[in-house]
Amino acid sequence: MTPEFESRLADLGTFIRDQRRNARLSLRKLSEAAGISNPYLSQIERGLRKPSAEILQGIAKGLRISAETLYERAGLLDERTDATDLVTEILRDPTLSGRQKDALVSIYRSFQAETAAERTANP
Repeated sequence: MTPEFESRLADLGTFIRDQRRNARLSLRKLSEAAGISNPYLSQIERGLRKPSAEILQGIAKGLRISAETLYERAGLLDERTDATDLVTEILRDPTLSGRQKDALVSIYRSFQAETAAERTANP
């Protein structure tokens, strides 16, 4: 394996582990939801195995995130360059009132802060 490939696998594994912890799922619960064995998921999280697109789809389903996100992390898809800022999109939405926009932005930012604090506490 090349160093770049090993780095990508480690990044993917770390990302999956972080998402699992943020979702407050045990390794066992996520492996059951994804339809894979507990040891195999552990190896993926440690960057020792390269999962197939089908396995990544199962993990994404168990984590309730987009499979595309995991495909990008695994190098199966090119990263999107047209990423939009969610706050900007909320503020642009003509179907929401100012109060609703403020509430959504506030909730979104509080979730971001909570996740950042959890990552700092559990590196």
